[in-house]
Amino acid sequence: MSIKNATEQTIATDTHSDNVVSCSACRASCCRLEVMLISETGVPERFIQRDKWGGEVMKRLADGWCAALDRDTKLCSIYDNRPYICREFATNSFECLEEYEPR
Repeated sequence: MSIKNATEQTIATDTHSDNVVSCSACRASCCRLEVMLISETGVPERFIQRDKWGGEVMKRLADGWCAALDRDTKLCSIYDNRPYICREFATNSFECLEEYEPR
């Protein structure tokens, strides 16, 4: 468990060394989660939409998948410009393991 001092304003995450996963072995399950855009990372405008409250979120297709996901490779087509929250989604974290679906 990695816990930082609350004054550093970081989120504690649990990693599970017993359950090692890799993005390349997953079906990109995290790419079906809603992703709010909270900082500028260069996400192309064609992948951005507004939610019902007016906030910017990653565009999702009718089936719920992120519009930036390459459906053949299950890799992010805008990896270098991916949203902040996608950069912070830690492999092997509790959240990752909750969403993980092996290929």
